[in-house]
Amino acid sequence: MDDAVYMRQAISQAGNAWALGEVPVGAVVVKDGEVIATGFNQPIGTHDPTAHAEIMALRAAAEILGNYRLPGCALYVTLEPCAMCSGAMMHARLARVVYGAPDPKTGACGSVVDLFAQDRLNHHTTVQGGVLAAECGTLLKDFFAERRRRAMRSGTVPSEPGAA
Repeated sequence: MDDAVYMRQAISQAGNAWALGEVPVGAVVVKDGEVIATGFNQPIGTHDPTAHAEIMALRAAAEILGNYRLPGCALYVTLEPCAMCSGAMMHARLARVVYGAPDPKTGACGSVVDLFAQDRLNHHTTVQGGVLAAECGTLLKDFFAERRRRAMRSGTVPSEPGAA
């Protein structure tokens, strides 16, 4: 299993989010060495606060497999998952979560909290962070730098993601 190969596919999905003015986060779900579903951030365009890349990929994978449980699946995502996404991953019974860049503001795999380390929860998913972290982090930094440049040129200050 080559984590970098799948993470590059997640990075490609993040590009879809960027193209729509969404924060560029992408995800892929892999089962038995095959990508079965993809997702990218869409909360702004869909007016859905739950439309994070991970949730979109989990929904697609569940639909494809015909089951809300995804045992034996791994999810690759470019940014450390938040608490909402981490909870969904545990409910889906993912075997493994692999993320790229850490999220020091909302990361729920150890940066702020570590939901996956809670022994009292009934499902335990293996977590691997830092896969292509520099590339994933650069993608986000470049996105926000571009937004700031556009805002400066237009004389506006973006108040939330996608505002500029």
